Amino acid sequence: MNMEDLYRVLRTSHVQAQGIVDTVAYPLLVLDESLCVQAASLSFFRTFKVDRYETIGQPLYELGNGQWNIPDLRILLSDVIPRATAVINYEVEHDFPNLGRRRMLVTARTLHHPDNGSHRMLLTFGDVTERCRRDSARDMLVSELRHRMKNVLAVAQSIARQTATKGRSAEQYRDDFLGRFGALIAAQDLAFADQGEGDLATLIERVFAPYTANPDAVVIEPGAAVELSPRETMALSLILHEMGTNAAKYGALSESGGQVRISWQVDDANTELHLKWTERGGPTVKAPTTTGYGTELIQSAVSYNLQGRMEQNYAATGLESEIVIPLGRTSLPG
Repeated sequence: MNMEDLYRVLRTSHVQAQGIVDTVAYPLLVLDESLCVQAASLSFFRTFKVDRYETIGQPLYELGNGQWNIPDLRILLSDVIPRATAVINYEVEHDFPNLGRRRMLVTARTLHHPDNGSHRMLLTFGDVTERCRRDSARDMLVSELRHRMKNVLAVAQSIARQTATKGRSAEQYRDDFLGRFGALIAAQDLAFADQGEGDLATLIERVFAPYTANPDAVVIEPGAAVELSPRETMALSLILHEMGTNAAKYGALSESGGQVRISWQVDDANTELHLKWTERGGPTVKAPTTTGYGTELIQSAVSYNLQGRMEQNYAATGLESEIVIPLGRTSLPG
């Protein structure tokens, strides 16, 4: 066999090996002992938006302007791999150029050459960013539903306490209670609806319908007609329901004679909605020392969903809150 025949055999073997690597569906790198890239799968190039010429033959930590120069990964390869034959699903979180922050599960395996004792390393990368986001969203939803159930029961207890019993039959009490409880369920449906009502006044009336048996408990002052997007309607439904629940559990609506007053106005430029909440006649108010889940939910909905801000004054006479929300479109004339 002459040199040309030998070169042809070696080249054919290399092409076959690269063809095998390219069939791997997930990002894969083959590294030599000095951690230089000998081969990479097509999935690696597509996932991390790099080409073959800037990858093959390059040290791992210099790829993509140093995007793999990650302290956690260095520890994995320099300390862990030499002591084991494989590491499975080692989690690495990093900001990658052109990709943003991603969470990767790195699996590393060593391959020993039977003749000369040298070894290579196979690195595979599993992008689990979206899966982790879905898992976090699911966990948040479960926690929110658990919290919601507690709040619904608390409001139901408040409804039961506020429904008059004196001089009334059991049937009358039942009908009044079930009517108010039905209104509570309707408010819950609105809070989790995919499409909102689109009108602020209607939204507030629907959310606080469970308290209408006592006309003095919740006073809704007339304000400018404001159109809301489905996203704004959803967020405000959640916020107002939480505030009403807190008032029923700890604030003005937890005592007979307590009152919540709701008003709103739009600034002269029609760019901001100012929604005011005032409680009176409840127990003496003190600023909380810790932040509960409901309060965190309100603050998150105001800042994240509505891109707004919220100010709270824990006055001794009752909680005073103002929510300022940028309007996505011009308000209708009042």
